[in-house]
Amino acid sequence: MKLIIAIIKPFKLEEAKEALSQLGIQGMTVTEVKGFGRQKGHTEIYRGSEYTVDFLPKIKLEIVLPDDRVEATTAAIVRTAKTGKIGDGKVFIFHVEEAVRIRTEERGAQAV
Repeated sequence: MKLIIAIIKPFKLEEAKEALSQLGIQGMTVTEVKGFGRQKGHTEIYRGSEYTVDFLPKIKLEIVLPDDRVEATTAAIVRTAKTGKIGDGKVFIFHVEEAVRIRTEERGAQAV
């Protein structure tokens, strides 16, 4: 099993969610996060004063799935989240050693 963590722009969430749903992804965790990478935030003007916004709002998707579904899932996230501009985000893929469903105590892929 693998854990996919994707950091994407907030306005791309619905499009990504729909593409993942079409692939049969049944569950994911979505978290509103803030961060910065190469874009290093941006400058805004509020009531005539200029200030720097270091941390930009992003969406973090976490999906655990079988190894054979990783490529299609990653491709769907990249395809739907990509704008071609700096700050589009990243996708990270980790190995998941074990999963346990608390309610039924199922383990492994059956728990996902």
